[in-house]
Amino acid sequence: MIVYAATKQQFLKDSDNDDIEEVILRHFKEATGKKVGASEIKSWQGSLTYMARVLRDDGLPSDAGLAIELHIPQSSKRIDFLLTGRDEHQAKNAVLIELKQWSKATATSKDAIVKTALGGSQVETIHPSYQVWSYAALLEGFNEAVYDKSIEVRPCAYLHNYVSDGVINSAHYEPYTSKAPLFLKGPAELKKLRNFLKKHIVHGDNKDVLYELSNGKIRPSKALSDALSGLRKL
Repeated sequence: MIVYAATKQQFLKDSDNDDIEEVILRHFKEATGKKVGASEIKSWQGSLTYMARVLRDDGLPSDAGLAIELHIPQSSKRIDFLLTGRDEHQAKNAVLIELKQWSKATATSKDAIVKTALGGSQVETIHPSYQVWSYAALLEGFNEAVYDKSIEVRPCAYLHNYVSDGVINSAHYEPYTSKAPLFLKGPAELKKLRNFLKKHIVHGDNKDVLYELSNGKIRPSKALSDALSGLRKL
């Protein structure tokens, strides 16, 4: 299920002509029939305003596919922001972007775990790069459109309020930030994120790749099935 699907051009139009969080709220209610908490609406307002700024670049095709709140079938996982299209070789690409409002985090000794303020208290939670990488791995292993129609999944995380402090981007988390690049606050980081997007989304798809991905049947890939069969024989 996709809460909001559009092209880059339509998303920017919605951002310019309306309060984008209200647009998403209307789509969310239509898609789910559920209510949304004030904190979720506030996060849409903050993060999507930043994403509109990121996408205001002529180097990104206006007809690139775009989704907000893509729910991965048969799971409780949802992808915050997705951009689809083709690279310079016409290969299909889907860029997954995990969006966070965080401005500070504390490292832990645990693998892929950080501590940050959530719900008014400091809690342990998974690192954003690990989170979005796990979504990509789920799609690669179980979404038929990804492995049968050769859609490359490119995960990354954008913490637009977080000034680089050597914590969230420390070497301890490099195993995951190397798989899903982390982009932080500031013009230099915004430029890096734009370059990452422009590398993978050179040509627009008018949402074709987006719908292939969202409509893909959920079943294990042959490679995953073979690996599991091998384990059972051990």
